[in-house]
Amino acid sequence: MLGKSGHLKGMPLLILMRHGQSLWNAANLFTGWVDVPLTDKGIEEAIQGGKGIAHLPIDEVHTSTLIRAQMTAMLALSQHEEGKNPVIYHNNDGSERGDWNQPRGEVESILPVHVAWQLNERMYGDLQGLNHQVIRDKYGDEQVHIWRRSFDISPPGGESLQMTAARTIPYLDKAIIPSLNEGKNIFVSAHGNSLRSIIMSIEDLSREEILKLEVPTGIPLIYEYDNGTFVRK
Repeated sequence: MLGKSGHLKGMPLLILMRHGQSLWNAANLFTGWVDVPLTDKGIEEAIQGGKGIAHLPIDEVHTSTLIRAQMTAMLALSQHEEGKNPVIYHNNDGSERGDWNQPRGEVESILPVHVAWQLNERMYGDLQGLNHQVIRDKYGDEQVHIWRRSFDISPPGGESLQMTAARTIPYLDKAIIPSLNEGKNIFVSAHGNSLRSIIMSIEDLSREEILKLEVPTGIPLIYEYDNGTFVRK
């Protein structure tokens, strides 16, 4: 039986993938909202991650405004078996003609890609661009661990995971879950902390459990969605 999206109907899938290694990941720098691209290793991670989901139908894509997540999405989709054409939808771009970048007419092969700042990485404030080890030497390993892994403690001038969740979860509820309820399979390419906040919500993790959660780069995490419940495959 075919669902609304045109493929064999089953439980809708939510596919989450953290971007591949970025230039500042490789340099051991706090990145946050600084917009840096992938390394060669990150490109390969994105391609390999895409091969892992190449057989799964994808109806809609969501990514952040940051190039490392967008590169990861496009590289992963380049491996997909359906051969759809990803088209990025720039919402509220401030131009006088916001519809100039929209296709005209019905094009069945389009795969819509929605760009949302709400999916951006946690903003690291005064730490952005600084070396991890230098900050550890200055403040101590324990303090840096708290800044990076706690739920409600933010780095100087930056966001806590709780603050990040205050933008990612409403986006999940308003932009992604309605599509899942329509039977669509959704692919989200984002960041370690924006995905941690989403996973904390959909897996109902405690504050203690979220401290231990590490989202690997370039590895798809696949969830089946059934009437408001997510189950990791």
